[in-house]
Amino acid sequence: MSDVIKLLPDSVANQIAAGEVIQRPASVIKELVENAIDAQATHVQIILKDAGRTLIQIIDDGEGMSDTDARLAFERHSTSKIRTADDLFTLRTMGFRGEALASIAAISQVELRTRRRDAQLGTRLLINASQCESQEPDACPVGSNFMIKNIFYNVPARRKFLKSNQVELSNIVKEFEKLALINNEVEFTLMHNGNVMYKLMKGTFRQRIAALMGNSIDQQLLPVSISTSLVQIEGYVGKPENARKRNALQFMFVNERYMRHPYFHKAVMTAYEQLIPEGEQPNYFLRFKVDPQAIDVNIHPTKTEIKFEDEMPIWQILAAGVKETLGRFSEVPAIDFDTQDAPAIPAYGGHVEVHSPEIEADPSYNPFKTSSRHGGADARHHAADRQSMSNWDELFANFERKKREGADQESIEAQAADPAIADTAAQDNVLPLQGEIQSVYLQLKGRYILSPAKSGLMIIDQHRAHVRILFDRYISRIHNGKMSSQTILFPEVIHLSAAQSVTLRGLLPEMELMGFALSALSGNDWAVNAIPSGLDGVDASSMIHQIIASVDEGGMPLKKRLQEHLALTVARSAAIPAGRTLRQEEMEILVGDLLCLPEPNYTPDGKTIINVIPMDQITKMF
Repeated sequence: MSDVIKLLPDSVANQIAAGEVIQRPASVIKELVENAIDAQATHVQIILKDAGRTLIQIIDDGEGMSDTDARLAFERHSTSKIRTADDLFTLRTMGFRGEALASIAAISQVELRTRRRDAQLGTRLLINASQCESQEPDACPVGSNFMIKNIFYNVPARRKFLKSNQVELSNIVKEFEKLALINNEVEFTLMHNGNVMYKLMKGTFRQRIAALMGNSIDQQLLPVSISTSLVQIEGYVGKPENARKRNALQFMFVNERYMRHPYFHKAVMTAYEQLIPEGEQPNYFLRFKVDPQAIDVNIHPTKTEIKFEDEMPIWQILAAGVKETLGRFSEVPAIDFDTQDAPAIPAYGGHVEVHSPEIEADPSYNPFKTSSRHGGADARHHAADRQSMSNWDELFANFERKKREGADQESIEAQAADPAIADTAAQDNVLPLQGEIQSVYLQLKGRYILSPAKSGLMIIDQHRAHVRILFDRYISRIHNGKMSSQTILFPEVIHLSAAQSVTLRGLLPEMELMGFALSALSGNDWAVNAIPSGLDGVDASSMIHQIIASVDEGGMPLKKRLQEHLALTVARSAAIPAGRTLRQEEMEILVGDLLCLPEPNYTPDGKTIINVIPMDQITKMF
């Protein structure tokens, strides 16, 4: 039998590695910008075409490479960052594996122009699918200029699964935000299809946050500063009143590297307990500095999952530090009583005081002193108390009497309307139940509507029922071309991040069909001028954020499903929330509209709306 195990060619091995390291254009930008930072660059320029599909160009003014280093850099496991395995535990650079450039070259066409500061000439290198096509001297500036063209051109399956340009650009902006936030001493420029999206100058960490996330966030930040022998934590947390349900700005960095750490996130959330509503998330921007030997970054190819040696003590330090910051900077508004010309509020000792000029003229009168004496001013005072209380007793007695008279009158009217009911009521000596003479809906916990059915007890989720009704209504209007708008008298301004603004811009045509009218303002601000008709009382800003988040989380749906996707998001935003008390007529309309639909049992995303408890199951309960 012949041998079956073969050594894979380098080009195939690099494509396999690229599947983990390079997942989309944003991954290319992450790896190349991190290399530029490691090369001591002070300015990094990123130029994109078609959200990185056609071109990703990274220009930096770092140390540059010699012609030998430039060629060797594209070989697997070639790196200038480490020499031995022990160096993995003293890392102070972003890259170290030597896989990124080899992976990028395996799935794209690469052109590199680079020159060291002490060299007269640089080098120009062309690589196509891991094959070096040419290398020649070149008169280029100091630093490196990478041009990555036609990403995944030789891996059609991977290229086919890239999302739309809006989604890919949104992912690029999110990756850019992480890199630019922590490297606030580096100037960054981001351009897409000839338009400048960001131009960031050097500044403090707080200035960089404001430059990326909008100037309005500057007033929402509270500084955090913790210094211990285990860890130093610097940064900012958001005020509790600025917490969000979606798209909270949450960034953690360790030794200048972005990380995702659910355990430390829980520590921050612990500090916000009872300060923000359930389901909301605070903003935070935190920088950890620890001994490199106390962490392990070599866990995942993306290097965002970090293992800490002292996780539990750091958790406690972080939770205590954030809680101390919130306590130190929280300002509870004081109640300022204006005593000038203000009437007295004479309540003490469980009595209601009634002031009179005669009592207050008495020198022994003290409105803040409780006494057991029964003469003089105090006697007159207590007499006034008793008179006041007797008035309240009389008022309450009249109220109870009128309530009983009203109930009796309702009973008489009901009996007059139906003699059979009158006879039954007389026999049982009880008032008739309304449910015995007409259909009635009951509401449970402000969430469910209960109604008798032929086979048992029908239970309806009121929020999901309204979602189903609104969704079908919007879709019908869109298909019939009758989706109308209602203009907002005072247009609402919404503040978005650059990534959100990119997503919204791609959604504009379909949102206009839905009845929205939005206009771009300066920066990433938008004005909401009109919303679909029938959405009175809905928070337009919150609804727009939910639409953007829904598209970002689920990816862009197919063109033919985009309208349904938006209609469902709008329906969820406008539907009756769980916990709202409904009147009897509101429940009747809701149930009636639901049961008229062709598919009343499930929401558009497959969640149950109606459940029926069979009669035999109810019987077994008793």
